[in-house]
Amino acid sequence: MAKPMKNVFKKPYAFGILYGSLLVSFSIFVLLDTFVIPKGITKVVEGETAEGTEGVTEEAAGGEALYTDSFYRDDKITVNITVTREYETQIYIADIKLKNISLLKTAFARNTYGRNIKQATSEIAEENKAILAINGDYYGFRDYGYVIRNGTLYRDNGNAAEALAVMADGSFQIFKEDSVSASSLLEEGALQVLSFGPVLLEDSTIMVSEDTEVGKAMLSNPRTAMGMVSPLHYVFVVSDGRSEESTGLSLYQLAMILQELDCSTAYNLDGGGSSTIWFNGKVINNPTDGRRAGERQVSDIVYIGY
Repeated sequence: MAKPMKNVFKKPYAFGILYGSLLVSFSIFVLLDTFVIPKGITKVVEGETAEGTEGVTEEAAGGEALYTDSFYRDDKITVNITVTREYETQIYIADIKLKNISLLKTAFARNTYGRNIKQATSEIAEENKAILAINGDYYGFRDYGYVIRNGTLYRDNGNAAEALAVMADGSFQIFKEDSVSASSLLEEGALQVLSFGPVLLEDSTIMVSEDTEVGKAMLSNPRTAMGMVSPLHYVFVVSDGRSEESTGLSLYQLAMILQELDCSTAYNLDGGGSSTIWFNGKVINNPTDGRRAGERQVSDIVYIGY
């Protein structure tokens, strides 16, 4: 008679299997919690504005707006869009002149600050009645990096990275998050703080090398950046990439373009499939992540509007 099989699932083995299952389950939860599960933390109050800008309304623009597919002008905002081709890449440049810094704004996806809350740049722009918009720094993808938006502090957990502050006088300031607190920046007049990088230009000097890259990304990518020529005179630059029609830009090439546009300070924002520029009701570039065409949903935008 055959001997009965011994129970291989004795207590030590059972415990190991249980522990392994729990470890795998926890790892999956952490990944989902970090990259997938939406977590709203703060709902932005409709009409919330930075201190001192409450009087700026759409009616305050004054006069009738003039606009075409590449131009917008009213009494407070002028935007000129040009499309050029360099480095085998289609590049979209928005030259912006404002009468008031409150006209340079930011907005969250679904009007909510939190993790993994996403919308297409075009959708956020339309909901906020933007004139011009680009994708922001994708703050919701990580748990660090100062977040100050429209004069309100949302996150004060920084690191050693260099961030960009848009100040109440219209100037751009570059700073290291580990050298100044978010609350002190707010007290000094920071209206927007974007944390992605790297810094492309400071004092009109290129701050990246030909080999500088974000993480493990390729050297040629779709890009989004914003630069300051002088306070209240700004440039947004977005490039296509990862396609047969447009190779994409390196960070050094992007910095050179912004330097040629007379920017004194410039900062790199989220790129790749996120890179989107929206103007007067439509996306004007060709967003792609190299695998599929179309906008990637993002957590925030930078925009011009009332």
